[in-house]
Amino acid sequence: MATLIRPPPENTSLSAIENTLELTRLSDIDTNLFTNTRPLWHPPGARGVYGGSVIAQCLSAAQKTVPRTFTIHSMHCYFVLAGNAEIPVIYHVEHVREGKSFATRTVQARQRGKAIFTTTMSFAREGSGGKETVEHACEMPDVPPPCEDDAGNIFRQRGTHAPFESQRIEILNNDSPHPHTKRTRQWIRARGKISPNGGHEAHLSALAYMSDSYFIGTVARVHKLWRFSLKRPGQDKESAGNTVVDEDVLKKLMNMDAETLRRHPDMDEHVIEQLKNGMVSTEGKIQRPEVGMMVSLDHTIYFHTPRDFRADEWLFTEMDTPWAGDGRGLVQQRIFTRDGRLVATCIQEGVVRLKQTSDSKL
Repeated sequence: MATLIRPPPENTSLSAIENTLELTRLSDIDTNLFTNTRPLWHPPGARGVYGGSVIAQCLSAAQKTVPRTFTIHSMHCYFVLAGNAEIPVIYHVEHVREGKSFATRTVQARQRGKAIFTTTMSFAREGSGGKETVEHACEMPDVPPPCEDDAGNIFRQRGTHAPFESQRIEILNNDSPHPHTKRTRQWIRARGKISPNGGHEAHLSALAYMSDSYFIGTVARVHKLWRFSLKRPGQDKESAGNTVVDEDVLKKLMNMDAETLRRHPDMDEHVIEQLKNGMVSTEGKIQRPEVGMMVSLDHTIYFHTPRDFRADEWLFTEMDTPWAGDGRGLVQQRIFTRDGRLVATCIQEGVVRLKQTSDSKL
C-alpha cells in the first residue's frame, strides 16, 4: 500500500508538482502528523524513493505549522534509510522554538515505525532583518538560455505526468584532469503553472524537490564514472547491478547517431553521455571505473530570497564538487533565476564507492 488513504483524483487546478507533493493532515490523530497523499516516485535503479520528494514534503508539512509571516531560510537534512515506495510515509512535525524573529521545526519521516529521514528547519519572520542590511551575492555565469521547445536537449523525469523538466548544458571544463574545476549545469522548472492558492510555499517545496536532481551524481559525472551495470544474456537484474543495460541493447545503441540516442525512450542523459564519451567498447567492456554504490547522506538548502522567485519558470543550477575521498563525495549547488538572482545554495554529501577490481570483471 503506497498511501495510508486512497488517493483522490488529481486536482486539475493544480500543477503536476503540487499534486505530486500533496499531503494529508492526520488531524484526528495529531495536528502535527501528515502523510503522502499520492504514491512517491522510485527512480529506476535507485535504492529507494526519490529523495527530493521526502525533502519537499517535510518542508511542506513544516510550512503548515508556522505563521504565514514566517518563511523558510534554511533546512538541514539527513537520509537515514532508503524509503520504500510501497509503504506510506508519516511526517511528524515538532515545534522546537517559537521566537519573535525565528521559528524552528524538526520533521521526521517514518515508515513502519523507523525514521527514514530527518530534518531541522529555521524560519525567519518577514522583514525582521531591518531596513538597512548587508547585501551581496555571487553572479550567475554567462550560459546559453534554455530552449523553449523539444528541439532542445531536454530530459524529463520518466512518465507523462513528470512534475518537472531539466535541460542540460555542456559540463564546464569537461576535459580538465582536475574534477574540482568542472561545473555541471542545467536549467530546471516545474511543469505547468503553480496555482495562486499554493502561494510562495508551493514554489519553495517545488524548489526543494528539484534541488535533489542528479545532485550527488555530480561526482560521477566529473570523474566520468560508469554508473550502469551490463546484464549478460541469462543474467537477472539483481546479480547484474542496480541500473542495468542489456549487452545486446548496448551494442545497438553504440551504432546509433547522437540524435537518435537523444530521443531513445529508455535512455537518460547519463547513458548517452557515457556512450558518446567512449566509456564502453563495442564489445560491451567497461573502459572507466564503475560506481558500486552512490547514495545521498545529507542535504542542506539555504533559501536566500524565498518569496522572490517562481519554480515554474526556468531556474539555472550550477554544481561543483570540491572534494571526494574515503568513499564519500561533497557537492555544492547554486540556483539562480533566469535574470541572474541567486535564490538558493545547496550542499550535499553522499556515499560514492567504486566497484573493486575483483567485482568489475564481466
